Amino acid sequence: MRLRVEKVRTLSPAELRLLIRRGEWDRPTPGLAPGYAQANVVILPARYAVDFFLFCQRNPKPCPLLEVLEAGAYEIGSFAPGADIRTDVPRYNIFRRGNLEDTRKDIGELWQEDFVTFLLGCSFAFEEALLKAQIPIRHIEEAKNVPMYITDIPCREAGIFRGPLVVTLRPIPYEKVARAVQVTARYPFVHGAPVHIGAPDRIGIRDLSRPDFGEAVGIRAGEVPVFWACGVTPQVALLDAKPDICVTHTPGHMFISDTLNEELATS
Repeated sequence: MRLRVEKVRTLSPAELRLLIRRGEWDRPTPGLAPGYAQANVVILPARYAVDFFLFCQRNPKPCPLLEVLEAGAYEIGSFAPGADIRTDVPRYNIFRRGNLEDTRKDIGELWQEDFVTFLLGCSFAFEEALLKAQIPIRHIEEAKNVPMYITDIPCREAGIFRGPLVVTLRPIPYEKVARAVQVTARYPFVHGAPVHIGAPDRIGIRDLSRPDFGEAVGIRAGEVPVFWACGVTPQVALLDAKPDICVTHTPGHMFISDTLNEELATS
């Protein structure tokens, strides 16, 4: 029987991870575990880890590091006690030499002793604050995955990693744009303030109805397209770098932690 979204949204992070581990939830995670931070996931062999770490350090807006596990470690620790990175993401993308080879619910069979796991901040964490400020989140209203677009803004290179910035879109009523900027600026560990407001063509986005990842959402009269840096940015860099193997979350299918969103906010 298909689980009702309304029921799933009432579950704790630990309950959600157990549901995901059992293969009973493999859908996008926006709106789940309100109040708790979600994270982007990148898993690489150790020989690529230093370059990728440097890429994140040089591009903190799209790649805000929350946690890095030791090589071979799969238990998350204090960020989510009892969690297993091999099983607790709804869907994983498996890349080999830059090509998407497979999408799975579990990567236990693929696990390598030299895998290094990076957990990166996700903009879903500041959405709770936007909602509390009475700023609408259209993809949650429409029960869709957040729309994501590849821009023509280049990231800073690091070793083998390079590529364009990816952004998420949220249509914001014109009179609430300034407030949205103020609210999200408090969350630098989960992408922070917007990187662009209005005029999507100025950052290389030609058609908002055709996102590169996720699903298009409606934009109503009196609303402005507002764009935030997105944690899918490193996935695009990984496609260009072509490591022998790399595992990431499927866009929108995040790791759900036990860390409160407010713990990632600045005063």
